[in-house]
Amino acid sequence: MAFRGWPAEAIEFFEGLEADNSRTYWHANKATYDAKVRAPMQALLTELEPKWGDGKIFRPNRDVRFSTDKSPYKTTIAATLTGGGYIQLSAEGLATGSGLYRPATDQLARLRAAIDDDTTGKQLVRIVSTARAAGIEITAHDTLKTAPRGYPKDHPRIDLLRQKGVIAWRQFPIGAWLGTAKAKDRVIAFLQAAKPLNGWLDRNVGPSELPPDERR
Repeated sequence: MAFRGWPAEAIEFFEGLEADNSRTYWHANKATYDAKVRAPMQALLTELEPKWGDGKIFRPNRDVRFSTDKSPYKTTIAATLTGGGYIQLSAEGLATGSGLYRPATDQLARLRAAIDDDTTGKQLVRIVSTARAAGIEITAHDTLKTAPRGYPKDHPRIDLLRQKGVIAWRQFPIGAWLGTAKAKDRVIAFLQAAKPLNGWLDRNVGPSELPPDERR
């Protein structure tokens, strides 16, 4: 199946799920989820795969074991690309992301050292400035209220040093384009714009070298 965007029924499905996040609603509307939400996402991932790597769709069920919110389903469908990228659809529209989301402790140390270094740090500032000028938000999943230990509060790149990671993010509000193949064009344009950030992260941070149980 060729990717032709997400129809209005996909957004209506998530609007209904937000209003009634129950197993009753889910099972009554699962056919809509499969055909109008998940199938277009899978088609998009298949078309992106040759250049951006294999795609993986997250399961729709929430892990409620340690949460006070016991609603059983996520109000988004999301997927990752092995080549670096995140795609999400919800009642709010389409969102795309890329970068370093939850760095392991050794990655975070290398990230801060690279930001601190005048050469690599200024390179990142230029990349961030270019991305923001293109309408891309540069953020992190968590940000310290003050300077990390060992770094001065008046560091010229303190805003980046305070971030626990570096994420490129763009939210596209709902429009007629979402129901067409133009939705793929927006995803690809974002992934292209995020390439300089990912290249900088590959060169200066890289993957974690710690055993999985020591990465946090």
